[in-house]
Amino acid sequence: MRLKKLVPGELDDEQRAVYDAIAGGDRAKGKQLFPLVDSDGSLTGPFGVMLHAPRIGDRLQALGSAIRFQTNLSDRVREIAILQVGHALGSQFEWWAHERVARSIGVTDEEITAISLGSFQGRDETEQASYEVVANLLQSSVVTDEEFERASAILSDQELVELSVLVGYYRTLAQTMTLFGVGIPEE
Repeated sequence: MRLKKLVPGELDDEQRAVYDAIAGGDRAKGKQLFPLVDSDGSLTGPFGVMLHAPRIGDRLQALGSAIRFQTNLSDRVREIAILQVGHALGSQFEWWAHERVARSIGVTDEEITAISLGSFQGRDETEQASYEVVANLLQSSVVTDEEFERASAILSDQELVELSVLVGYYRTLAQTMTLFGVGIPEE
């Protein structure tokens, strides 16, 4: 990583609040499918970067927590979309972390491979419509009126907003990790 890894003893009050929200918040509850905290106490992935700009980092981590735990998107739709973003932007950490999450909620190895090849077929029309919306946003950043009408016949306005925000959030994380050279943590 191009930024100094910050460990708990080095954090100021603002950084500590962000650290605690990540390491002790919703992400830390339940079974850990990827480590949030490295062996030295620093945060992994995009979370360690967030500590270097704690006011923005706090809002960013809160948005991420809302996307993960407070949307109407099914777990499968959410994780398939995150994998689409991670793959499209070449984000090693996003792919690595969310491949684990996806498997834990029933996304098969065949489906994960299909996502990486751009040939995913949803189990139902909601998954397929969501996949196509995300693919359009990632491929051209344009959703035509026809594509929108097709998607909005299946997905609610809320689901469309949530998908759009999800794509923007995970794009932001991917860009940030690219800029600062964040990769997969050592296991």
